[in-house]
Amino acid sequence: MQLKRLHEQVIVLTGATTGIGLVTARLAARRGARLSLAARSEEALAELVAELRQQGCDAIHTVTDVGSEADVRRLAEATVAHFGGFDTWVNNAAAAIYGNLEDVPLEDQRRLFDTNFWGMVHGSLVACEHLRQRGGKLINVGSVLSERAIPVQGIYSASKAAVLGYTDALRMELEQAGAPVSVTLIKPAAIDTPYQDHAANYTYRGPKNPPPVYAPETVARAIFHAAEHQEREIVVGGGGKAVTTLGNAAPRLADKVMSHLMPWMQHSRERLSHTTRGALYEPRNVLEERGGYGFTLEHSLYAMLMRHRTATTALLLGAGLSYYLVRRLSPVPRIRRPRPALVPRSWPLD
Repeated sequence: MQLKRLHEQVIVLTGATTGIGLVTARLAARRGARLSLAARSEEALAELVAELRQQGCDAIHTVTDVGSEADVRRLAEATVAHFGGFDTWVNNAAAAIYGNLEDVPLEDQRRLFDTNFWGMVHGSLVACEHLRQRGGKLINVGSVLSERAIPVQGIYSASKAAVLGYTDALRMELEQAGAPVSVTLIKPAAIDTPYQDHAANYTYRGPKNPPPVYAPETVARAIFHAAEHQEREIVVGGGGKAVTTLGNAAPRLADKVMSHLMPWMQHSRERLSHTTRGALYEPRNVLEERGGYGFTLEHSLYAMLMRHRTATTALLLGAGLSYYLVRRLSPVPRIRRPRPALVPRSWPLD
């Protein structure tokens, strides 16, 4: 299967008006892609599409709640009607909740799963129906928390673990059926988006994400790479990879570390008098890329190395071979050790 170059593609993108989705939409437009954008806010979508069209991008929008299968099907139908089809579908829409599992109402937990898991399921199934006929790419944006759950964001971690399992199973079923659909899971670490402002909060403290925090552009670049290459998954953020590696290598130790560190690392000094539901049920009608975390890493070295594994492997092998040859061929100076002094042999006395 040959995936098109980005400037030749029609891309469907959910969660397009904030954070990762907004940055991805703007950068994809600059690279020449045609875009079908989805979110819950008509006002924000219309503003974004007008902005992109002024730059020469062919873009449309569809108001979509991904938790509704009917909305997602209407998004696909609008895309096919305008562009004749699509090449890449990106399931990016997500919701978040801060709070211990026992404190978060079940209604809110189900609502989060409607967006994070069932929204991904709806998008995946609708996208595959179309992509089976013409070939293309399905990209699901998950999280490093799919492998290593953390306290305070337990229900979010659970939803992303479900995304991981579903994506892996779907990939294998498509491969077994010989379908021309490439599936990639993007697993970002903490990203500087309005995540904490849009999240529901039951902690009575100001929420934040634990460092290190990466720029949303790092995830956008991973999405673009996945749209053009057959990658199984891409982790964005070496900090997140370190956490999952610790969890896999020493899960009980990771439990102890996370239970002590993560609660206070996800709280600011701000105290709140009430709980909030954020944007869990109602969208924000503004375009926001970042959340103002302060120090943010603009690049993920780990993600860059993983996107260019062949070059990275060649570089490491070349460095190892060079070191070996230098050590092997360089003349090694001989170390002359002093000869032991001759001790006169003692003779027994008569």
